[in-house]
Amino acid sequence: MDTTGTDIATAIAAGTGAVEAAGAAAVKPGRGMPGDEAHGRPEAPAAGALREISAATLAYYERNAEAFWLGTREHDVAQNVAALLGHIEAPPPCAILDFGCGPGRDLKTFSALGHRAVGVEGASRFAAMAREYSGCPVWEQDFLALDLPAARFDGVFANAALFHVPAAALPRVLAQLHATLKPRGVLFSSNPRGDDEEGWQAGRYGAYYRPETWCRHLVGAGFIEIERFYRPAGLPRAQQPWFASVWRKPARD
Repeated sequence: MDTTGTDIATAIAAGTGAVEAAGAAAVKPGRGMPGDEAHGRPEAPAAGALREISAATLAYYERNAEAFWLGTREHDVAQNVAALLGHIEAPPPCAILDFGCGPGRDLKTFSALGHRAVGVEGASRFAAMAREYSGCPVWEQDFLALDLPAARFDGVFANAALFHVPAAALPRVLAQLHATLKPRGVLFSSNPRGDDEEGWQAGRYGAYYRPETWCRHLVGAGFIEIERFYRPAGLPRAQQPWFASVWRKPARD
């Protein structure tokens, strides 16, 4: 299903994003690219394939940056922002990394609350939009080629971003987010739920985990769970496609 233009805005504004795209190929995390199993190759994607996945997903957002912004700029994620800030033990102002900051909506929120917010964004158009809109620094970095400072941040806000990391690369990315947090720092993540599958959804690559699988990945990366909840709030579970969780980096690894 082609969800360009206003269709993208409608889908994202509804809080479903890539999840509701129909007819997309999907594979179990760690089982390789779509079609590999038919050829007897159940291995995870090679480094070259991972780069292609990232490049294609970023190209999608470059093409649809304005439509995405129109569909998400008024999206209420106050519950997610509060979940991160409420568990940070450091006194404000806090150093916050907005991982996958997009056009800068949440960067501006953190800055307006008095925090020192920095964005990381792989799409050049989004990075430029975020700098202009928020006034915050934005580091243009591919999620699969991160270069983050060690022990820099009190909190990492990964809202609707980490699901774009292929399962084969997720342990490395989580380790990098763990490393950029200060001891006792907090990671917030929110991802669309799924059945432990990954693949292409209308031009974007995504990995959609069961909540228990996602939590195993975070525990494996050295995080301690603080809180979990489903979104949008107040709806039956079947109408809550987003799984949010909050995690702490231990004082000592």
